[in-house]
Order: sequence, then C-alpha cells, then structure tokens
Amino acid sequence: MLIASGLMLALGATTALPQAIYHLKMNDINGQYVSLEAYRGKVLLVVNVASQCGYTKQYAGLEALYRRHREQGLVVLGFPCNQFGGQEPGSSEEIKQFCSSRFGVTFPLFEKIEVNGANRTALYQTLAGKDSSFPGNIKWNFTKFLVGRNGALLRRFEPQTAPDSADLIQAVEAALAAKP
Repeated sequence: MLIASGLMLALGATTALPQAIYHLKMNDINGQYVSLEAYRGKVLLVVNVASQCGYTKQYAGLEALYRRHREQGLVVLGFPCNQFGGQEPGSSEEIKQFCSSRFGVTFPLFEKIEVNGANRTALYQTLAGKDSSFPGNIKWNFTKFLVGRNGALLRRFEPQTAPDSADLIQAVEAALAAKP
C-alpha cells in the first residue's frame, strides 16, 4: 500500500498529488490493471459509487457532466464501495451491467474498493487521509473529490452535492479553464 504522507506538497488551499495519485494502479471494472498516470493532465472527479443508495440517481448527473465536459478534459472515475449499508453488493459484472443499462454510464468504473478503515485504498489515503487538504472519513456513497490537471486536490463535495449543482459545475469549469 502506498503511504500518502510525505508525497504531498501544500499549495495554498490545495494539495499537489502528482507523485501520489499518478503512481497508483487500480483494477478497472473489467479487472484490468490501470495506472492513474493515464489521467495526468486531465481534471478528475473521483466518486465512490453504489447501485442501491438513495444517491444512486446521481449516476445520471455524473454521466451528463462527463459527456458535457470530456472534450475539455474532464474524467469522472467511479469507484464502487460496499462499506455504507451494503449498498453495493454486486459483482463487477453486475455493477457494470447496472450502470450501463440504467444510466448509460460511459465514464471509467473500477473494481470495488474500501474508502475507510484499515483496508482503505491508497487512492483514498491520498484523497482523504490525514495529510490531505480535505481529510476525514468518507461519510457515505457519492462523495466527490475534484483533482486539477496538475494533480492538485481542489475540492471535496459531500454526497448531497448533486453533479448538476451550481457549486460543483462552477468548480469543474474553473478547473478545466486553469493551466496545468
């Protein structure tokens, strides 16, 4: 497991993550090993997702946001998580089928992960660990982290912030407009 401490540099209100986030490798929803290096230079919206949650309808908003801004460099990364009320019990194939058939999801999905506790993935150690600009346990599914083109952790949005909220859209658009 990659330890995030010591790999981040403070930049005002943001945290630079390039060394920490881009060196991580995760399994995508098809079980393929993916280096997050592939997303360098993109604006990332990292979201822990679930299929049986009151916020599950946010998949539609995340997909709409992705389609609207992907040509400008936005990538939504969905990480299924079953830590909150067992709301993501399915297999990778079931999750992929659900997201595709119900919400037409085309943004990258990954295998189930843990975002809190002893088995918290290195990605979430970096995003929400003690050295993050936005530390603390993830409270529920559909918590969102915005990462700038230069790897800076820009914002954390709690689950109740919908993908079509003015605050989130404004933050995404500002990140897309910023120089790397």
